[in-house]
Amino acid sequence: MKNIRKYYQALIVLLAIGVLLSCRTQSDYTPALIPMPQQVEWNEQLFNLEDSTTCFVQRIVADLPQVQRHSEEAYALTVSSDSVILEATTETGIFRGLQTIKQLAFELNGRRYLKGCTLVDWPAFAVRGFMQDVGRNFQSIDMLKEQIDVLAAYKFNVFHFHVTENPGWRLESKKYPQLNVAESMTRQKGKYYTQDDFKELVAYCLERKITLIPEFDIPGHSAAFRKAFGFEAMSDPQVQPVLIDLIDELCCLASAEVMPYIHLGTDEVWHNYEEPAPTLLPALVERVTQYHQRKLIVWRPGQHIAEDSVSITQLWSSGGHPKPGHPYLDSRLNYLNHLDPLAGIPQLYFERINGAEQGDSLRLGGILCCWNDNNVNDAYAILKQNPVYPGILTYSETSWTGQKQVLGEKYLAKLPEKGSSLFNEFCEFEDRLIQHRDRYFEGKPFPYVRQTSIEWEVLGPINNQGNVDEQFSVEKALQDNYLIDSVAYGWRGPFIGGTIHLNHFFGYPSYFPKKEGTYYARTAIWSPKEQTVGAWIGFHDWSRSGGRRGGPFPQDGEWHNTHPKVWLNGELVAPPKWNNPGLESNTEEIPFTDENYFFRKPSSILLKKGWNEVLLKIPVKKETWKRMFTFVPILEKDGTAMEVEGLEYSTEIEK
Repeated sequence: MKNIRKYYQALIVLLAIGVLLSCRTQSDYTPALIPMPQQVEWNEQLFNLEDSTTCFVQRIVADLPQVQRHSEEAYALTVSSDSVILEATTETGIFRGLQTIKQLAFELNGRRYLKGCTLVDWPAFAVRGFMQDVGRNFQSIDMLKEQIDVLAAYKFNVFHFHVTENPGWRLESKKYPQLNVAESMTRQKGKYYTQDDFKELVAYCLERKITLIPEFDIPGHSAAFRKAFGFEAMSDPQVQPVLIDLIDELCCLASAEVMPYIHLGTDEVWHNYEEPAPTLLPALVERVTQYHQRKLIVWRPGQHIAEDSVSITQLWSSGGHPKPGHPYLDSRLNYLNHLDPLAGIPQLYFERINGAEQGDSLRLGGILCCWNDNNVNDAYAILKQNPVYPGILTYSETSWTGQKQVLGEKYLAKLPEKGSSLFNEFCEFEDRLIQHRDRYFEGKPFPYVRQTSIEWEVLGPINNQGNVDEQFSVEKALQDNYLIDSVAYGWRGPFIGGTIHLNHFFGYPSYFPKKEGTYYARTAIWSPKEQTVGAWIGFHDWSRSGGRRGGPFPQDGEWHNTHPKVWLNGELVAPPKWNNPGLESNTEEIPFTDENYFFRKPSSILLKKGWNEVLLKIPVKKETWKRMFTFVPILEKDGTAMEVEGLEYSTEIEK
């Protein structure tokens, strides 16, 4: 209990100085908990934190009868006016409960309290992880610790450390120092983690009840490895003894108890020079599992490994299916580098991890992934240019609580119908997410604003004969219906959200079939006063993967290479002046700077008092990959996008 006591003492200090607390004026305040506990009952009692040292009880118990699964991480908590009682069967359970206690704290009339409650809580899945790819883009230990602290606060228990890639082998080898020299790397040359750094990171995770899973991604993704040794192909007979040595070296850095999993990749072997010798992968499996007594994880799809009966498979694409009889981890739908924040958060929320409400002996859980494939100017751009923190919070909810309804892919690219129970459920989560943004993430990138009040009508696609600049009568006057080239067109909707997928790039069900042409979208925004505000405006969003996929990038004077337009009250809104206009698709070595709406300077728009009419033109070409649009007024506060208060949205536009 020593570490838990130290942690609790630190918690009391934080509470005492008001860190992570916000001011409330109502005694019936209900905390916004993420993830939501499995069972919770609120009461009207408040526990005063002024003198809490003798009234706070933490104890390890033999059993928690109401817990249904994963008792090693479960806890029970009772908060009343005179005591706080936290019980668990393990120190890990105590630690998970302490994270909830932090979220129960609030301020009332200058005093600090915990909200009264009785709750019993446990995770739906045994593995709730987050992966960072530091092989492509090196991140400092301090940057990784920042993310691990967030993982710990939201009850994650795995940090997947993808430490090798084509641009660099980022873990020090004392036996083979040529792996870490600048000449073997193509990005952030010579940057790697020393063995002491690695041990420090493992220990940092352990203190926060998180297991670090290191990954050597081989035999594909191995350009830096081959370059360091001069291997022309992974089938070279010298590859096997070197990799066995590297696995031995890795396993000497932490015991099997502390680091029970080793990940060996095996995915995306696209070229002949990446094909392994027949004995390589079986030998590595034996070394990991038999000699070092670790559990082996491999990607699926991935290389077939002869006589492999022990691996855990991590599913990474729509082509990834569980291997019969093998436990598996789900990473199929949750690549943050492909998600824009407003469409991505609902996708993560409605994803059903492992296709199940909860885990079992084969369905272990899931790992949220951040593959910022493109080169970056500054490592922290990875957190700014991907919805990492709102994604982590959303995934913490679904991986801990579990998605109870069988939804399939129905809501992976659109919100449920307005007013439905599922829509109301997401609205309630969105409210909690925004409260956490405002309360805990000051100074950190958190690109998400409320979007469930925004509604659109969409018309199209109108056949433009391949001419994205073709003008149609929609641009001259708003009507209910149009007759264009003897074809009748009408508005459809309302569609809800700040970002709307016309059709989804991965084929998830959306609003329109995949068809080329020109779409128009409209809404009206009521403002209580005349005001100049920022706006997130974007078309056909860019993944942070594969350069400018769907490019070329637009020229100055264009929003996108499809030439979309934005009118506010009949006036065109000018596109940004781009830092890197006109770049071709295959430009992954040129870092992003202003490509996506949520990390560039917001556009400036003038809202008049009363109703404001917004009209968007969204042409779509055959090669347009992401067929979507975004328009959301925002205010920036210390670099964080927030809602503009008092705005209302309606599609009931007078025509």
